[in-house]
Amino acid sequence: MQIKELYPDVIAEDIEYEYKARLNSDKPIKWAKTIVGYANGNGGTMFVGVSDSGEAFGIDLDEIDKTKLLISKINDRHIFPHAKIRYMMRSVDADAEKFVLAVNVIQADSVVRYKEGDFNETVYIKGDGNSTTASPEDIISLSKRKFGVDNETSEILYAENQWREYLDLCREYREESSIPTIKDLQNEEIVSKEGYAKSGFLMFSDDYDGDDSLICCRLWKGKDKTGIVLDSGRYKGSLAKVFKNALNFIERNTRTGWRKTESGGREEVRAYPKEAIREALVNAIAHRDYSIAGTQIDVDVYIDRIDIVSPGSWLLPKSYNRYPVGSIPSIRRNSIIAACLDMANLMERGGTGFQTMVESYKGSAEHLQPGVLIYPGFLDLRLFDLIYEDSAMPVVQDELSDRQKILEILRTEGSKHVKELQIVTSYKSRSQFLVEVINPLIEEGVIYRDGNVKSPKSLIKLKNK
Repeated sequence: MQIKELYPDVIAEDIEYEYKARLNSDKPIKWAKTIVGYANGNGGTMFVGVSDSGEAFGIDLDEIDKTKLLISKINDRHIFPHAKIRYMMRSVDADAEKFVLAVNVIQADSVVRYKEGDFNETVYIKGDGNSTTASPEDIISLSKRKFGVDNETSEILYAENQWREYLDLCREYREESSIPTIKDLQNEEIVSKEGYAKSGFLMFSDDYDGDDSLICCRLWKGKDKTGIVLDSGRYKGSLAKVFKNALNFIERNTRTGWRKTESGGREEVRAYPKEAIREALVNAIAHRDYSIAGTQIDVDVYIDRIDIVSPGSWLLPKSYNRYPVGSIPSIRRNSIIAACLDMANLMERGGTGFQTMVESYKGSAEHLQPGVLIYPGFLDLRLFDLIYEDSAMPVVQDELSDRQKILEILRTEGSKHVKELQIVTSYKSRSQFLVEVINPLIEEGVIYRDGNVKSPKSLIKLKNK
């Protein structure tokens, strides 16, 4: 019996249908890549119990159960996010002892990968009768599929009063503190000709509250995550606000100092150049893969470096260190988000952002230069602390006092609970922290408590002068 007798629409293997005699449990990649390819495409059906020539010989019920269990196990352990699968059987004989198992794979809303071990992930796409490894261009195209991100036209009309935080960002970084007109936004296709915001632009709106904008920041005591967390922050909401909060977190935890010059004068030294911090953070927001649910950008500040880790695979065919400095091709995973940052004068169209980071480290030792660590599924942009490593000339560090830290946090991030403020200081005792830091500042009229003094929900706020 031929497969077309059971399924009249199935004439031969093509982009929608594929035949498998049986599924090999020893080498699951041979058939699992078909499932991944269908999930990354428009969906499709894999028929088990059918030869390459289309003969439907079928498999018995016991083998069907084993096949389903095998697919379920491989889907659970190796395919991420998990493929959505439906099954259907049709008998090939009058006694209903043998069946063709139709494995129908539903189109996924995000990029699906096959994972082997901790450091080997592959994206497959479906071809005509086979599945092949996706190219960087294929992956970019697939990444745009996630609903709510990038280039979908929404039903929300653009209005300046709903994008205040984004426009404030533009005023801060654009020439002459200007803001873009609606015509400017339409020219860059951030807003449609009819005035509707693209979905990537929605992530910059004031009321955006999606989990995919989350940035988690931590200051560690030491060189790895086994140490104590000295300061932390979780920022979610408008990408404009998240960017500013994360930037402020890094800034308040960036050590500064001075050193003597050869001429006997003094020059300021920063642990991290401002340009490098800004470019690294912009790069993470612009190029992260927003289609991977349950992930965020992580900013980890150690004693000797900053690691800014963002979800998403390296899209270029060669590894980072095989490109000369300043010649890394620019591939925009999220064209609208990148255009929004470019409009705010925070991102270069020519892909020169990394070169800006390198130039800000000009004169530093080779081992201190910014770098990119590439792992399956995420990228780590690393900046080294120039004060920690610089032993050529003595550096005198200007450490912020606990009082200064409190005032800086309230100035940059707004009102906070006492517990949130205490965690960034050296105080272990809440009562001592109140007596020695908070209460004196209140008495001086610098800050005030909004709420009952005994309530943990009361907020400490900076007093307006």
